[in-house]
Amino acid sequence: MNQSNFPFELGILGAGNMAEAIARGVISRGLLKPNQIFASDPVEARRELFARQLQIHCVDDNSAVARQSRMLLLSTKPYQMKEALQPVGWVMNPETLVISIAAGVTSRAIAEALGAGKRWRIVRTMPNTPMLVGEGIVGIAAGVGATAKDVEDARRIFEAAAEVIEVSEEQLDAVTALSGSGPAYVYFLVEAMIRAGVEMGLSPKHAHRLAVKTAIGSGKLLAATTDSPAELRRKVTTPGGTTHAAITHMEQQKLSQIVIDALKAAQRRSKELGAT
Repeated sequence: MNQSNFPFELGILGAGNMAEAIARGVISRGLLKPNQIFASDPVEARRELFARQLQIHCVDDNSAVARQSRMLLLSTKPYQMKEALQPVGWVMNPETLVISIAAGVTSRAIAEALGAGKRWRIVRTMPNTPMLVGEGIVGIAAGVGATAKDVEDARRIFEAAAEVIEVSEEQLDAVTALSGSGPAYVYFLVEAMIRAGVEMGLSPKHAHRLAVKTAIGSGKLLAATTDSPAELRRKVTTPGGTTHAAITHMEQQKLSQIVIDALKAAQRRSKELGAT
């Protein structure tokens, strides 16, 4: 990354799991060194983890981190964002690029929370937890005051552990519902598959392994082929066979519409978070 007058290239407010994934990504790819990152978190255990495992200096003072960082990653909970940022804007340099991963919180709301009469540059993003294994995907959008270079700088941070797609800020609620929350939907399905396996007589260990490996293999195949999901499903589904019986039951129960409605509920909730 470009050197600057700031002591740290990247500051992190909120040293949670996603922030950890991002930090691990930029360090493992050599994008930044641990001594170029400064983090804060109110929870002592998270501060200790960052210090012990990542060798990143981590404190409980948001203002100290914000004041000294060229880029500032906002990874606090959406409902905590306003409270976390109010004392920060007064000490921050307006040249600091603000990058948010908070669901629903608009760039305008972030700028208002920072306040202090300064012109802020804000990029909003929505990553997901597979970043922890280098398989994430991130939606990124230019927010208030952000330039094309700002978006590119933010993109490099996430590309260390994820694929990045650029969208409009208005589309980020849909990204949140689809991919931000998406891993939980996959885990929910795998949970159900494991329970079914046990109910059908398999041991919990075998049911778990069969379901997990099936999810992993199916995802890899989906990524490796040019076939659509519908075509891949068709290739597994012999008319009158076992897969056909399962898919027919799912269709009769309107599972597809249930999933669509669920994602729309997540989108609505993301919009609600932005309105609070």
